[in-house]
Amino acid sequence: MTDTATRRRPLNSTAASLLGFLHEGPKSGWDLATQAQQRVGDFWTITQSQVYRELTSMDTAGLVTKGERGARERTPYRITESGREAFAEWIARDPGAETIRVPLLLTLSFGEHLEPAHRDRIIAANKNIHQDRLDRYLDEDETALAPHQRATLEFGIAYERAVLHWFDQLPSILTPRVDPGSAHVL
Repeated sequence: MTDTATRRRPLNSTAASLLGFLHEGPKSGWDLATQAQQRVGDFWTITQSQVYRELTSMDTAGLVTKGERGARERTPYRITESGREAFAEWIARDPGAETIRVPLLLTLSFGEHLEPAHRDRIIAANKNIHQDRLDRYLDEDETALAPHQRATLEFGIAYERAVLHWFDQLPSILTPRVDPGSAHVL
């Protein structure tokens, strides 16, 4: 690696994922945002504004080059050798532990402040989201996927099945249990 590779700031995950997509060939910001939503959007959030902000930063840092504006006023970006080196450093690192952020769990942790009927509507809506996502995953043609993409699909299927199982258990979890020998809720 070059001296600049060892001196540059480490990539954030958004920039690294964009460089990963650019390994497949030149893409506009719009193309990258669309591809990010399709390929990683169910487990990693990359907004369109983040894409353009990162492309500008990476262009300034020499990790990508900005092409000439083309069809539909889209500007293609290409990964540079420095971009390939930065991506290689990023992909070789230990990704560390995941941070779980589940808005429904945050709401449920304060569920005693909700009317049960309202809470149940929230739960039902979220269960439908997970069922729809599982159905979409199961409709994927996994034979058309590269092995690493298939691995993420299999994770998604297993995850959604586990979440749906948890939803099925919720009624018994959320039903107060009363100690038969006293009036205390367990």
